Amino acid sequence: MNKGLIIETPPLDVYGQMAVDEAICETMPAPYVLRFYNWAGPGITFGYSQRKRAVTEAVTAAGSPITAVTRRPTGGGIVFHQTDLTFSFIFHSPGAYFEPGKTYDRLHRAINAEYARLGISFDLLNEKTRDYAVNDPVMNCFAKPVNMDILYNGKKVLGGALRKFGDYMLYQASFQAPDARANAATHRNAVIKAFGGEFGLEWEVTALPETAMKRAAAVAESKYRSPAWNERI
Repeated sequence: MNKGLIIETPPLDVYGQMAVDEAICETMPAPYVLRFYNWAGPGITFGYSQRKRAVTEAVTAAGSPITAVTRRPTGGGIVFHQTDLTFSFIFHSPGAYFEPGKTYDRLHRAINAEYARLGISFDLLNEKTRDYAVNDPVMNCFAKPVNMDILYNGKKVLGGALRKFGDYMLYQASFQAPDARANAATHRNAVIKAFGGEFGLEWEVTALPETAMKRAAAVAESKYRSPAWNERI
């Protein structure tokens, strides 16, 4: 069995959430780290390669009052974090090649299999779809399913975004079923068992070290709140 850490963090805003994932990627306290976000309030994230002006126009058009908005270190489209179960999984992924399709397939099939064991039938979208483009007018991640997203009755309920850091992969995911937070314990356990079984992990629950929390706080202010990061394109 491999060691996997489930890291618990205090309530954070959207800037702090992105910064904590980056701090974990820098320190890697274990080869496999799973973290469920504990939200201090609603927020919006958008993909690494999306244009800030287009994102602002899309959020305004959606009539959202949320003002906490930041660019993710990972790809994908706009995600509204209001009622979702959000989590990240950082895992050993050696080699130079970045093959997102294979990664999504592995992670999402594992999640689907665990829900099937619970008697819940999700579908894995398996068709050629257009990836998110920087000027795509339909940029709400959950309004536009792409290949390997998880669907329920034809509607997207789980999507993820990736970024490779050396020999490790960062996977950030949003689960947006109607009971995602109301029934969070059940959904958390499904993800824990899915990844534990797929990667042969023995989980240990721990808090993020204080040094990493301080690093994350600094990164949240210097990077994820900054125009230099959010308006880079």
